[in-house]
Amino acid sequence: MNQTILIVEDEKEIADTLTYALASEGFTPIWVASVQAAQVALIENNVSLGVLDVGLPDGNGFELLKLIRQAGNEMPVIFLTARSEEIDRIVGLEIGADDYVVKPFSPREVVARVKVILKRMAKPADRPTNKPQRGAFEHKAEQRSVWYQDKNLDLTRAEYELMVTFIAQPNRVFSRRQLIEAIWSSNHPSDDRAIDTHIKTLRAKLKPLNPHKDFIVTHRGFGYSLEL
Repeated sequence: MNQTILIVEDEKEIADTLTYALASEGFTPIWVASVQAAQVALIENNVSLGVLDVGLPDGNGFELLKLIRQAGNEMPVIFLTARSEEIDRIVGLEIGADDYVVKPFSPREVVARVKVILKRMAKPADRPTNKPQRGAFEHKAEQRSVWYQDKNLDLTRAEYELMVTFIAQPNRVFSRRQLIEAIWSSNHPSDDRAIDTHIKTLRAKLKPLNPHKDFIVTHRGFGYSLEL
């Protein structure tokens, strides 16, 4: 496997447990305990995925992710947080995290989520999306991008996965659970509200494309659909 995973966690016991679990599955874990050290590690190493603690001694994981994205690094990220408040999960997802895990957690669960995300990243063209697309949206699988009338949409990874799912079957109503499975995996424990958060941010990005049209339609009690 030989993929490098950056662990940014200031609690040594937690970091040691994750390091062991990841190494046991063939990954190459690197552990740092601060935002500053993480920035150095990202420059010096080819990191495939980051596992970031929210609370760090010289900042927080949210600030670190913003710095990572500002540097043009689109690596997937999982947040570790001791907080269970919904606002923390929402903030993490809104700024582009791929997943979150609330402490205390099972190291095996974290490793499983790492595998799911990396597997999805490694196979961007597995879906039947190379066929001509209907409507104004176009999915370019090789570039992992979605376009609207020659405009490349600036989407987070989760927003991209949602759009790919919607574009493949426009006007179909997807339940929240079906969308969770499309973004993560069929047995992913993330709650339904995570989808609502991603839909909200996705709608905000689609609105400027046509201020008079709501591309994503809410079907109360059922789910969401993309109307072209």
